[in-house]
Amino acid sequence: MTTPDPAAAPAPPPTEFQRLLRAQKVWDIDLPEFDPAVAPPVPVALFHRWFAEAVDAGQPEPHTMALATVDETGEDGKDRAPDVRTVMLHDADDAGWHFATHATSAKGRQLAAHPRGALHFYWPAQARQIRLRGPVRTAPHREALADLHARSTGALAAALVGRQSEVLTSYAELTRASEAAWERAHTEPDADAPGWTLYVLVPQEVEFFQGDARRRHVRLRYRATPNEGWVRELMWP
Repeated sequence: MTTPDPAAAPAPPPTEFQRLLRAQKVWDIDLPEFDPAVAPPVPVALFHRWFAEAVDAGQPEPHTMALATVDETGEDGKDRAPDVRTVMLHDADDAGWHFATHATSAKGRQLAAHPRGALHFYWPAQARQIRLRGPVRTAPHREALADLHARSTGALAAALVGRQSEVLTSYAELTRASEAAWERAHTEPDADAPGWTLYVLVPQEVEFFQGDARRRHVRLRYRATPNEGWVRELMWP
């Protein structure tokens, strides 16, 4: 008697979710060209250009990005676990990429314990993504307040509510705190939010990815070096 070969057994039919998933299109659009040979010498200049092009292409919320950090300490002595969430970009300049949050939030505590992070932008309107990695520093509180007060009343109100990532006993409690914060933000537009912190990721690597319909994607990496400044490298997709 021969033993049945599991590899020869027919594959089970796809589930409804798998059929739905596989039916989705990827970059069913005209994609822009990207010639890395004419890329600027520093990554922030290319980021500014791509951001403006994303806005012109109608990309929703191009100023949002994924921020990855790691836990404050490993669980039971094990390695730290990664964590990720979507945050808003506040600026990008020669100093780095800026974002803000409460110092007492989960990501604030994680950055205090392990001040390194990664950022990721995905702009499907042009099949582009940008990845950054590097140390994260905190800006002086006066800069955090200036940045906060230049934003909307809602941003100030959210900062005044605070308690981000804490357990909420009821939604009514949030409603009361939010209404009080909105009232204060209207009456005190220069109010201080002591725990509100502006962070700057200083990139050591920045990768620009341009998708290609035939999967010949262009990946250009800027890598910071101590003696040569930014080095540009093409990478296999």
